[in-house]
Amino acid sequence: MKTKRLCFFLAICLLALGARAAEIILKDITVTPRWPWNGLVDITYSVEFYGMTDDCHPTEVWLNAWGKDYVKNETVEMKTLTGDGIDTPVLAGGPYTIVWDAGKDAGQLFNSTDFTVTLQTRLVKWQTNKTYLKINLEDWSYDFRDGGPNLSGDACRTTELWLRRIPRGTFLMGSPENELGRNGDEVQHQVTLTQAYYIGVFEMTQKQYELVMGSNPSECQGDTRPVEQVSYNDLRGTSAEGGAGWPAKGHAVDATSFFGVLRAKTGLVFDLPTEAQWENACRAGTTTALNSGKNLTDTDECPNMAEVGRYYYNRNDGRGGYSEAHTKVGCYLPNAWGLYDMHGNVWEWCLDWRGDYPASAVTDPAGADSGSYRVTRGGWYRYARNCRSAYRGGNSHPSLRDDYLGFRLVCLPD
Repeated sequence: MKTKRLCFFLAICLLALGARAAEIILKDITVTPRWPWNGLVDITYSVEFYGMTDDCHPTEVWLNAWGKDYVKNETVEMKTLTGDGIDTPVLAGGPYTIVWDAGKDAGQLFNSTDFTVTLQTRLVKWQTNKTYLKINLEDWSYDFRDGGPNLSGDACRTTELWLRRIPRGTFLMGSPENELGRNGDEVQHQVTLTQAYYIGVFEMTQKQYELVMGSNPSECQGDTRPVEQVSYNDLRGTSAEGGAGWPAKGHAVDATSFFGVLRAKTGLVFDLPTEAQWENACRAGTTTALNSGKNLTDTDECPNMAEVGRYYYNRNDGRGGYSEAHTKVGCYLPNAWGLYDMHGNVWEWCLDWRGDYPASAVTDPAGADSGSYRVTRGGWYRYARNCRSAYRGGNSHPSLRDDYLGFRLVCLPD
């Protein structure tokens, strides 16, 4: 912790990366109340990275901020911050600028001669040679490792959150014209993803969601079952500058949304996958209707679908202990990348607005610029054809909550 005295104090918190001698440093800080005084304060800073190694390097840096009047011993919530590192992340460099409406947030408190503003950095850290990212949802620590989750117990489905690294690369998105159950909106085209990313090994479970948000909204309750009754707006927020702003506002989310809370607790930048990220992760190198390397034998009831996920026709097979629409995560065959329930169980929200596919090759697609409905993927429990790798759900308003709607998260790429 460093402090710099100006017309009031500025406290700066440095964030160390695990056990490594690596730091993000905020420097060249200036804090300038505008004169004549109109309640606004300009804060400028620069960012430097120290002690990074090839397998441990930062990408996007965000800032948290809060204030305190030490004479009156009162904390001030800085709600009106705007600018670099607040609305959008920053990289190493600068100078960057933040504007604070102290007159609105602090009122007369700001007249104190002993007022501090604390800035704290948070970032995404990667160890690119590790396959899995594990988050402890009880103390919010995390580490990167080679080995995957222990499926013999339920900690990986409840008090831990496991994500698998998906490498950058090119794949065929959509379905061939002869695929059984195909829809016309699945135009097959080449997609290149230029950045690796981590994606959930499982759909987010009810216990995991509860540990983040303090409550479980699900209708069909069970700690190890996928959380449902969560809307896109619940997960990202509703503000035009935040959660509702994809793709124009990028990965900005509202602070009180699920992802806003999870980011604050972990310091990692989580979000929903894009539709392209989701399908790439689901396929795991396959081009068939199912990620097991098999196609459908029937559009409604199909034994090949019954191997890889829960849907209507195998709801009584006893896997996971439930005979309802969805069951305990991780009870069916994973794909080649060790991801479970990409077919069936619950629909999974994606970032994109529902729109038409391009007819030619694209790089890092973000979906339509606007729309009425957000994309869902993976299929619900009714028909096998709706659970195919290429099938696109698309009638889900961002405010919709239902017992068949859940999600799988990603941690943003290196």
